[in-house]
Amino acid sequence: MATLTIAKATSVSEPKSLPHNPDVKPSLDTKDTIDIEHVPVDDDPRQWSRARKTITLCIVSLATMVSTLASNIQNPSNFLIETDLHATNSQISWTLAAFILIQGNFPLIWSAVAEITGRKVVYLLSSALFVVGSAILALSKTIEVMIGMRALQAAGSSAFLAISAATLADIYETHERGTMMGIFYAAPLLGPALGPMIGGFLSQSFSWRASFYFLLICGVIIFLSFFILFKDTYRCERSLTYCSALQRRLASQEPVRRPSQSTIAGSEFSKDQTHDQDLEKQPQLPVIPEEAPSVTPTPEPDNIRLSIKDINPFPPYFQILSRKNNVLILTANGLVFGFNYCLSYTCERTLANAYGYNALSVGLVLLCLGIGSVAGSIIGGRWSDRVVGKMKKANGAQWYAEMRLESSKLAMLWLPPSVIGYGWVCDKHLNVAVICVMLVLVGFTSIWMYSSTLAYLVDANPGRSAAAVATNSSFRGSLAFVSAMIAVPLQDAWGDGILFTAWACVLAAAELLIIIVVHKGESWRKEHEENKC
Repeated sequence: MATLTIAKATSVSEPKSLPHNPDVKPSLDTKDTIDIEHVPVDDDPRQWSRARKTITLCIVSLATMVSTLASNIQNPSNFLIETDLHATNSQISWTLAAFILIQGNFPLIWSAVAEITGRKVVYLLSSALFVVGSAILALSKTIEVMIGMRALQAAGSSAFLAISAATLADIYETHERGTMMGIFYAAPLLGPALGPMIGGFLSQSFSWRASFYFLLICGVIIFLSFFILFKDTYRCERSLTYCSALQRRLASQEPVRRPSQSTIAGSEFSKDQTHDQDLEKQPQLPVIPEEAPSVTPTPEPDNIRLSIKDINPFPPYFQILSRKNNVLILTANGLVFGFNYCLSYTCERTLANAYGYNALSVGLVLLCLGIGSVAGSIIGGRWSDRVVGKMKKANGAQWYAEMRLESSKLAMLWLPPSVIGYGWVCDKHLNVAVICVMLVLVGFTSIWMYSSTLAYLVDANPGRSAAAVATNSSFRGSLAFVSAMIAVPLQDAWGDGILFTAWACVLAAAELLIIIVVHKGESWRKEHEENKC
């Protein structure tokens, strides 16, 4: 492990401070600015072979697909569960609501744990929880047990969504993240499309418990994959959260330092958020003494073992929210995710009530949404990298995070009209083939835009990628919960045409937020850095 010692007068910058070249090595000159993403580490994951990176990508993609599949695989079986367990409609709703809320917000805990223990330990622990939850769900005899185990299942699966994007940031350089994020995000997009189809088939062929046995098998496969094939990508030297916690521990053990080194008083660390900000102005490099030293050596990470109590998950969360560019993008992402959840939920009701489709047929139609989403994720990701490459070349090889968002403008033109078209097609009960076409188009454009904004969050928050993705998960989970709660009443009151016309207006507002960040995001980030100095 590379030595982590506190140096003076050097700052860790945003990624654009240096070209994103894996061969870049930080200078020991205290006047230089370094990129924390390129601090030298042992066994650098970005230098791994293509085969090793591909294995990592496949494992985390499978895990996230199962995680999202678990969110709605139960839906076709709700009536059977209600009858067998003598449950009420309200109790069935809570099995869904508990899953959404916990899966959206529990990543805040997982991301904090991952900054101390590494990615692999979190993956193993969370997949074990998922297996236990799925097993008890398949055997549950009461609805109360089922609600509790759906919550446990959600807590386990939430880590896959939160940590996987950070894992990809660990192994891929900025110029290739758009493509890889697009490929990665195609997997969790398949989950919501495949869930109703698989759940409907299993419940009709066997029983409602078969869906949870299926998830149990998937969970075991994921656990074994992480245990046997996955190599941890986390390097603490590149984590602002870890380095901040280490600074606090060093400060508590060494209240007095040589004048030639930075002196850190305990009062400077009275608030965790201040610690994170201070750390961004101090690289993790060996100190070159100005005189021949004859002092007590600074403790190194190998001699200090941090624990979970050293990491508070909330300061990184509020640190992400302290930046205006992050807040706007998180809000836009949450609205897009809430829309997609409302779309899949209400589409099931429309197809069942107006077209008389059974659970399996509904799942097959919703597969069109998944196909469009996967295509949008993959193609949009590649387009994102292409746009970034061209803009970087035109900007004299200088890069800044907002370049990533330029690629989403093309999808913005088509998304609101596609949503309005889908709503009125459903409202007029046109041929189901037209609904399938509109679902493909809506999925393609919405996820094209979302894949760019998700990659931007990682690019714009170097050293805090896990916290950024976890905060994104919290926003989208909370807004999806609200969307699910209001979807049915609004659909019954307005009909699909007016409902999705309203959603088109909401998505247009989300696009406006993204455009504001495109033009103001860089200056906001610079202003934020200056205010911390």
